[in-house]
Amino acid sequence: MSYISGARSLPDEQVRIASTKMDGIGPKKAIQLRYRLGISGNIKRNELTKYQIDQIEQMIAQDHVVHWELKRGERADIERLISISRYRGIRHQDGSPLRGQRTHTNARTARKQIRK
Repeated sequence: MSYISGARSLPDEQVRIASTKMDGIGPKKAIQLRYRLGISGNIKRNELTKYQIDQIEQMIAQDHVVHWELKRGERADIERLISISRYRGIRHQDGSPLRGQRTHTNARTARKQIRK
């Protein structure tokens, strides 16, 4: 088991699949990344050299917001909504559904957290 930019990847996994397991990198960005580095999509993770892995990590760090940075940004957005007392912020704070879902009969896990 190895890590590329904080995402766990199996050694016998294809690079195109392993790169999409990183938060913030989808199939399209994974294709663009491989194309810019000149790496084949069918190559396995354990066939990459140390130099290629370093290149992948550098390219991701330069161009994309991934993993902890992405999660930190999401949390900052939620905190901003809470601080300005927006409706969505209040729903986040209460642990209730945000997007107009029914709460009378559904959202049991969210309501269970409220009751405690």
